[in-house]
Amino acid sequence: MMIGGPLLIALLPGVLIFMLTWLFRKMKWNKVIRMLPSMLTVMAAAVLFYIGYVEVRGFEGAGYLFLSVCLLLFATAAFIIAKKPVR
Repeated sequence: MMIGGPLLIALLPGVLIFMLTWLFRKMKWNKVIRMLPSMLTVMAAAVLFYIGYVEVRGFEGAGYLFLSVCLLLFATAAFIIAKKPVR
């Protein structure tokens, strides 16, 4: 449950990030606007990493670290989707 919980919790914002990025890309908005969800997610992952590593520590902090790594992976994939040129 220590690994599965943060993975499942990261799934909801990850899908939301993908949907927003896809919607912004479909609407043919500016590249900066399309990359905004991934940039905000990277900032949130950095804050969660800090909280898990510095503030909480231990096994409870590891849950925050798993969550931040999963969010970082979702943000990377959304960033790649946003960088694709619009036809």
